[in-house]
Amino acid sequence: MSEATGQQGSGAGKRLVRNLALYTLARLGLVVLIAAAIMGVAYLIGVEVPIIVAALFALLVAMPLSLTLFKKLRTRVNEDIAIVDARRRQDKAQLRARLRGDDEA
Repeated sequence: MSEATGQQGSGAGKRLVRNLALYTLARLGLVVLIAAAIMGVAYLIGVEVPIIVAALFALLVAMPLSLTLFKKLRTRVNEDIAIVDARRRQDKAQLRARLRGDDEA
């Protein structure tokens, strides 16, 4: 395994963690924002909505909405997953070759 390839895999792993955390926080933030909007509108019209109902409804609305709003971030996460997965497959193949006794340079 060359150092450049190892660093690329390591960099992709760090990027994956960062992008996945950002995507997760963005989705959670959207749920909180929608739940707050539901609670605010309910307060303005004089209706009491339990927070669990607002949160569940916000979750249902945020799921499909986040697919369109955060498409670029989701795409970056998918690309990073593909890079990390390819690196893992390559490492696994090299390990199997070494265990078989094949000489890989």
